[in-house]
Amino acid sequence: MQPAFEELAAAFTEQHAAVDVELAFDGSSVLAAQIIGGAPVDVFASADAANMTKVADEGLLAADPVRFATSSLQIAVAPGNPLGIETLADLAAPGAGGEAPIVVLCAAEVPCGAASHRLLERDGVALVPASEEQNVTAVLTKVANGEADAGLVYRSDVLRAEGDVEGIGIDGSVEAAGSYLIAPIAGSAAPDAAAAFAEFMRSDEAQARFEDLGFGPASAG
Repeated sequence: MQPAFEELAAAFTEQHAAVDVELAFDGSSVLAAQIIGGAPVDVFASADAANMTKVADEGLLAADPVRFATSSLQIAVAPGNPLGIETLADLAAPGAGGEAPIVVLCAAEVPCGAASHRLLERDGVALVPASEEQNVTAVLTKVANGEADAGLVYRSDVLRAEGDVEGIGIDGSVEAAGSYLIAPIAGSAAPDAAAAFAEFMRSDEAQARFEDLGFGPASAG
């Protein structure tokens, strides 16, 4: 989401000259914990419903969250897919050398990790990852740098890697990945701007940019 939000924040401030937008990026679980801990936040965008619910349950939302994008997961591998990985089952299967691929995942409390575990459980794949990362960027980096043979990441992350990794599609991954949600936070010092920013993420301009970066539309599902 980082490239999209950086561009869209700039577009939003062009339309709202009196508003400054400061962005903070991390795993949704980390951001939710920071908000619950009292971080001065005006708007929360989450990659899943679970972490948005944590904030809502604390009474910290100024409005109901709305979906602004959807996504899908892919298996990220080295360019050319040298190990011939085609399915989730291949991630746990011994290769020609008798060893299974080195696989990294997002941690289970992170949206990409929760979605990854849902897909692995669905397909009955018993996988012990080499590491579990706190955000999807860390997974992507390890695969791109050759520290892992494969990792489960969002399709949008494969696209932004610009050829450093190759993506293998996974059936049913849109349902597993779920929806991206956004909501203004209660007690914001700029409630009108916060509400406008959240609404802007569902605008035609924002939706077109998300599509360009590999996300699905807010209206999907």
